[in-house]
Amino acid sequence: MSEKSTQSDLENGVDTQPQYDTSQSVSWFRLVRDQALITPAVLNWPYAGSGTEEDPYVVVWIDNDPRNPMTWADWNKWCLVALVSIATLAVAFVSSAYTGGLSEVIARFHTSELIVTLGVSLFVLGFAIGPLMWAPMSEIFGRQVLFIGTYAALTAFNAGAAGAQNITTLLLMRFFAGSFGSSPLTNAGGIIADMFDADQRGLAMTFFASAPFLGPVIGPIVGGFAGETIGWRWVEGIMAIFTGVLWVAGSLLIPETYAPVLLRKRARALEKANPGKVYKSRAEITSGPTQFSKVFSTALIRPWKLLFGEPIVLLLSIYMAIIYGTLYLLFAAFPIVYQQKRGWSPGIGGLAFLGVAVGMLMAIVYCLWDNKRYKRVAASCGGFAPPEARLPMSMVGACALPIGLFWFAWTNSPSIHWMASIAAGAPFGFGMILVFLGVMNYLIDAYTIYAASALAANSVLRSLFGMAFPLFTSYMYANLGIHWASTIPAFLSLMCVPMPFLFYKFGPKIREKCKFAAESAAFIQKMRGG
Repeated sequence: MSEKSTQSDLENGVDTQPQYDTSQSVSWFRLVRDQALITPAVLNWPYAGSGTEEDPYVVVWIDNDPRNPMTWADWNKWCLVALVSIATLAVAFVSSAYTGGLSEVIARFHTSELIVTLGVSLFVLGFAIGPLMWAPMSEIFGRQVLFIGTYAALTAFNAGAAGAQNITTLLLMRFFAGSFGSSPLTNAGGIIADMFDADQRGLAMTFFASAPFLGPVIGPIVGGFAGETIGWRWVEGIMAIFTGVLWVAGSLLIPETYAPVLLRKRARALEKANPGKVYKSRAEITSGPTQFSKVFSTALIRPWKLLFGEPIVLLLSIYMAIIYGTLYLLFAAFPIVYQQKRGWSPGIGGLAFLGVAVGMLMAIVYCLWDNKRYKRVAASCGGFAPPEARLPMSMVGACALPIGLFWFAWTNSPSIHWMASIAAGAPFGFGMILVFLGVMNYLIDAYTIYAASALAANSVLRSLFGMAFPLFTSYMYANLGIHWASTIPAFLSLMCVPMPFLFYKFGPKIREKCKFAAESAAFIQKMRGG
């Protein structure tokens, strides 16, 4: 057994000593409903320990354990990746499809464009608040129950928005839908991490991480046509139906994947099966019982420590927040450019996002090649590539972003053929995906044991930008005109181009001087026996 696989086994609670054959077949539906999965082999396994309070039996994954997500068949893993990615895409779709009915909502409730635009901003504000709750709760209760509960609430609030009788109710429904809908944005990535080793995770994360950006691009297209044909209430109704179908599918098909929760529940089930004996998972022995208050306080405080105390997290989070805010700015800018200036209908105007979608698909293809490059780098480094090896794709994306934005800014006049400005969306979408994937993987590799907090800090900041940017878009375009207003985010992205290059060159030295990054590096070095 290799050093790398041994390390992975120890981290996930696998007994690495050779044991007798325990191969067995368990149906997928049993995995979904039975988290402990006590089979004869599990019950009779020779666990280390004496079964007392002082020396409990240490519950680990047994050989060929069908409940260990790392050992599931590739087909099952990839089907699950597809399902959680679509569930994440649906949440992002809901965030922007709302814009397809804006004009009708303004007329129906006799309110201003700014107030109605709050329906987008409040939904994205929920993205900032939700992860601070759902991430720690997944550590306590697991991924499965959280998905079922929050996705049910998302569906209910979407349905509530469809029946709203005043603008206040509509905006409240949108806020709560965003708060509960943010759960898959954090926990779906956890499900993927639970199933794949680090060197296999890149491709799965590519598809998953594209979903939060592809969804908002599809939203205005579907919402635009639905809004002009069947009305804004059915735009909300389509959202409720879409998320409702996925809630049913997820409830039936998504099993629990978080190893500490699974092994903790197996330990309790083994204690019931063997009265008088004490069983504990390795995590319970090393860390003690999971305390609700401690987990929540850490989840609420540590992201802010990382955001304001670690230059890596702060600067890269600002960069990603600017890009994310620009994406949501376009949801307010495109209707101005294509509907108000060119006279397009909401449905046809939504098609302007196809350029961005094409760029995103191009980025996914590029990532397939880059994943091979990363594996070569990892192999040349003894199987452990430095975090900076994740950044080359972000360097490419950083150059593409301002090209697309400047291109759009100065070709969006009605006197210029519409194809020119729509094509500008391709380099923007291409660059956005590459920057996000590269930076997210860099933060995960640089902060390892603190990765959840680093990503939470990143998520909060970019969601706040995504909330704020649409609110001033209409005023900015009215005062500056469509060319100079579109140029502002282009200049912002141009200013940020050096960031991935600087971290690629000076990242190791910067990480040495960052408290949490240095602690993470020392921990990983210790785990590798260095």
